[in-house]
Amino acid sequence: MKAAVQKSTIPETQMFIIKKLEDKHFDPVWHSHCEYQLFVVLEGTGTRFIGDSIKSFGRGDLVFTGANLPHLWRSDEAYFKKDSQLSVHGIVIYLQENFMGEQMMQKEEMLLIKKLLKKSARGLEFYGECKDLVTRMMKALTLMSGLESLIQLLKILQVLANSKTYHYVSHTAYSDPVNENETDRMNKVYEYALANFRSRISLPELAEILCMTPSSFSRYFTARNNRTFSKFIMELRIKYACKLLMETNMPVSLISYESGFNTLSNFNKQFKEIMNKKPLEYKIQFSSI
Repeated sequence: MKAAVQKSTIPETQMFIIKKLEDKHFDPVWHSHCEYQLFVVLEGTGTRFIGDSIKSFGRGDLVFTGANLPHLWRSDEAYFKKDSQLSVHGIVIYLQENFMGEQMMQKEEMLLIKKLLKKSARGLEFYGECKDLVTRMMKALTLMSGLESLIQLLKILQVLANSKTYHYVSHTAYSDPVNENETDRMNKVYEYALANFRSRISLPELAEILCMTPSSFSRYFTARNNRTFSKFIMELRIKYACKLLMETNMPVSLISYESGFNTLSNFNKQFKEIMNKKPLEYKIQFSSI
């Protein structure tokens, strides 16, 4: 299992790096790192975990995450099948807080960018015209080098810093690095949960995998994820139901069953509690966008 906290991927000779990601699936390992990260999904679908947030992702997903904020863009299971012809594409930018130099970052002209970096401690999801503009600017940046690339990066950060079209992603900010043992545990939790959330979830079985008692695991998970494990599973089921409502014409009753609910009444109740609207209301709202 990979370590959670990785050494900086930015060479000492560079102020930042930008990468084009093209693979069969995105990195399936929950982790954190000291760099700030701006990531846009150009192709691919799945579920992303950022801090204590769970949400489906797809093409156009643009998120800026702060240093040490744990995250995982988990591609859908179809991407991991041996005969899969699917692939993912994305662009990611890594930079440090003092990428312009410590003295420069204290100057008045950098105030907006400093505020942006501070807000990113909880992760920022951008939408609307800002998202479209920044995506185009990131694509252009992949073709640049030298001073031209730095100027383009500053323009991107300026757009993000001035934008009002964003949501905070995580309810909790993470300032401390995540240790390797915790990464190993949480990756096992996510692997088990994603494989079983639509059917049977056995807390004793999962606790045994982690070499913990059910009660100690419950305390551990709640302390680190700002919610109970049962609430986490419920959110996974509801977010999967949202995906089916948006992408298929399946009846709500079948979506309820496919998402892991035994009764339609319980599904409707849990859906409204988490999404603040009924399943059909959610589908109508999405269809009108």
